[in-house]
Amino acid sequence: MNDGSAGGWKPNPGHKIQPSTGYPPEEGRYLRGNDLSPVAVCVILKWREDEIPKEIEDLVRLGVETGAALSGTLQTENIGTEKMICNIVANLNIRYLVVCGPESPGHSVGQSLNALSLNGIDDGCRIIGSESPTPYLYNIPREAVERFRQQVKIIDLINEGDHKQIRDAIWSCYQEQPTQFGNYTLFDPGALPCEPICTSLTWKVRQPWYAPRNAGEQAAVDRLHDLMAEIKAKTEAKRRLKEGQ
Repeated sequence: MNDGSAGGWKPNPGHKIQPSTGYPPEEGRYLRGNDLSPVAVCVILKWREDEIPKEIEDLVRLGVETGAALSGTLQTENIGTEKMICNIVANLNIRYLVVCGPESPGHSVGQSLNALSLNGIDDGCRIIGSESPTPYLYNIPREAVERFRQQVKIIDLINEGDHKQIRDAIWSCYQEQPTQFGNYTLFDPGALPCEPICTSLTWKVRQPWYAPRNAGEQAAVDRLHDLMAEIKAKTEAKRRLKEGQ
């Protein structure tokens, strides 16, 4: 999304919609702020839970204190991203996502989010152009992924967003008139004029790094399952024959 008219929808400043029942549908490491705000904040997390520095927690609090709808951390390019998407598409008022904090060298979460916004996912649910090791979104509908891309514009403050920059970015997002922030022209275009998508993770794949990545890998997995079923059937037949003697 490049501006409020992306995807064929025209901006309607001041138009707000109450989030869907059960919003936000997914639990996570985030704070809930103003439901009518046009912006959410995503702070990249590259530390384990017991090692999270106070600076990261301060950034999350800064988000809601400055007026964000949601402000939280994102650690993984797959399940974590899926949860974030579920929460955002359930609130049509959210039109911007400020991504900040230091990039994760192992997961490249920030780069993956930018690639998702720009390119979407392929037939195998892989984020096109992502440099992450396992950028697969298996557990949410493709419709939710596309809505996320249409609904929000990413404001990239990765590796550079200090408190003032993040505060200014959030402030710019809810202005009535177009406001310049760095290379972005920001304003509140109003809620996306359509029905919210109320979805949560299906948990088809809890470990996407082990999931088949293409048709060849899937065929190999299918053959393995068939072989295991054949072995199981033969073992069961031998057991029954032995019991019948």
